[in-house]
Amino acid sequence: MSWPNSLKTVFVIDHGPVMARPSDLPIELDVFNKPRGHGPGAFIPVTPVCKSLWTCAAEASFEYCRIVWDIYPTGRLIRFMICDTKVNPVGSWGTNQQNLTSITYHFAQLGVPVSDSRLGDSSIMHGLTAALESLTECSDAQLEKLKSPGNKSKVHNRGRVICISSFREDGYVRSLESFFQETIVQINQRNFPPTHMPIHHCDFVVVNIYPNPPTLTLKEHPRLELSPLLSCELISVCASRWLASRLVILVLQHYELASTTVTGIPMKEEQNASSSANYDVEIFHPVAAHADILKLKNESALFLMKEGYGYKTVTLKWCTPRATSNSVEMWPCSSAYRISPVDVTSRPSSCLTNFLLGGRSVMLELPRSGTGGRTTSHMLAAHGGEIFLHSLLIGRSVIEDPPSISEGSGGRVTDYRIPDFGELMKENKLVPYLLSEPFGPTLPIERASNRMERWTQYWPMTISSTIVFNMGVHMETLTKIIVNEELTDDQVIECKKVIYNLLALESRNEPLPPTCSGHRDRGAKGNRREEQYRILFKECEIMLRHHCRSEQHRRVLACLLECRSKGTAPNPLLVPSSTKESAQETNSARSSIPDTPLSPVAMPAAKAPRLDVRSSIAGKSLLEVWNSSVSAEVSKKQREFVGRIKAGGQGPVKLYGHLDKEHET
Repeated sequence: MSWPNSLKTVFVIDHGPVMARPSDLPIELDVFNKPRGHGPGAFIPVTPVCKSLWTCAAEASFEYCRIVWDIYPTGRLIRFMICDTKVNPVGSWGTNQQNLTSITYHFAQLGVPVSDSRLGDSSIMHGLTAALESLTECSDAQLEKLKSPGNKSKVHNRGRVICISSFREDGYVRSLESFFQETIVQINQRNFPPTHMPIHHCDFVVVNIYPNPPTLTLKEHPRLELSPLLSCELISVCASRWLASRLVILVLQHYELASTTVTGIPMKEEQNASSSANYDVEIFHPVAAHADILKLKNESALFLMKEGYGYKTVTLKWCTPRATSNSVEMWPCSSAYRISPVDVTSRPSSCLTNFLLGGRSVMLELPRSGTGGRTTSHMLAAHGGEIFLHSLLIGRSVIEDPPSISEGSGGRVTDYRIPDFGELMKENKLVPYLLSEPFGPTLPIERASNRMERWTQYWPMTISSTIVFNMGVHMETLTKIIVNEELTDDQVIECKKVIYNLLALESRNEPLPPTCSGHRDRGAKGNRREEQYRILFKECEIMLRHHCRSEQHRRVLACLLECRSKGTAPNPLLVPSSTKESAQETNSARSSIPDTPLSPVAMPAAKAPRLDVRSSIAGKSLLEVWNSSVSAEVSKKQREFVGRIKAGGQGPVKLYGHLDKEHET
């Protein structure tokens, strides 16, 4: 079992003279001084009080532990190593030591660091060694797993070390990283007793703190994998202003936590109980509580960056609370997670906590988008003296049957070629293969991979993006044969028959199947029959070019290109049964293949005889040229009158002249 790095965490805090320096940020004190007489000396100013670097580091680490233990009361273990002239371990991996009461008691006994360096040399490297030694100690959960002989090899020991000190140069931090890496290797080479384990991976976080204003700041670097056993990260931050906020960001990353801000909480004013105002309370919880929100289409608009911090928070609105004993409150909850208030000492957080612990529940809803209605996504309620954030089902319930993909739930799911995909899986099933059997020049897995690659060279995923695969029996023979690695002469003839059949359908102007008439993304001409046939042959050419891997495949492609260039469909019944074709015919067909593989084949236009226009109109007026052109057009459109031809253009022609001759006779 691979344990996460957050299972065991060791804080290594420097307790040397460098941490006794003040942070140079005075604490704001509301002190009322009684005036002593009158004049400039009536008020005596209070001496500014500043926290030391040690106090800032201790408070920030306490806040880190409080958030972790609020959300994970068990299963997440934290220890401290305080370094001065020696290493002072604080706490153990025992569950009775995982609380702030025990930690603050040990810190109070140690006291503040002494600024006098004459008491001895202080080195933080001793604390790093002690931290790695403590990581080799097995926790109760690991010992329970190790009791089973089958799980002994599966239990991995992973942890994290957070080092807080004030460094003056980058070179010293690099030496710490090298020392830490060498120490892990040396420790893992030992023979461990049954209660200890080697370290399989460690996350080393170096936090450099400096006073305000900074004297020298080190350049930060993100998490880097220095070796398979070690990853390192450097953070440089001001102790008095941003240390606590940076450790809050770290706890969100290390334990996969998320932030939710409850807005619109009605609360009475502290000075005026008759009036009320709306307040906001931010809480931390596991990120899994936002799993349903992440599935929404506009989920990115719900996550807003918190001002002054480096993480995002989800804003949920307060709804009218009801008593948890009411049956109406039996909401369908998919999961419940413990929470931890961010500002635990603020009045809004305290009032919300007491309100929930009093047996009331709070419904939280997503902000409305557009004209949409209210969507209740979460519920805050207390169980057994602990507050939980319940995730409500905002979509399909988990107790219902999953929707059929043919129903079209969630969009145009019905547009996918689901039956064809099922046939593809049936044709490419993998079966167990015994290594003792001969497998030829290539491995079976390679042959299976090559086969799958051939079958998916051209495979549209949706019905609306293809015509070839919607033709049914007209194209079934070609689509099944062309995916083969090699083609026989008989298979080539079968493929050619399919092409000739398509050309015959086009010449008879027969309609395509109904599934092809609605082919999308083809412009305004997409429904015209001639346009559909043009797209059909273009897609057929694309498919054949993707599968053009042998000479036999090229013969099929050449047949299509040649037939399209001629624009005539040979009679399929007159196709010769001979399987040999001349190389000259193949070469002539190849020469008609355009350069672009996906471009349609252009049909060559008939060459018209070139006329010498200048010689035909030389020495003629514009009227003569016009009359000659008109007479030429008239001669093409209608036949000349027989009587005018017999008269030869001499005078008017008398109609029905034979009647006079018959009367005379």
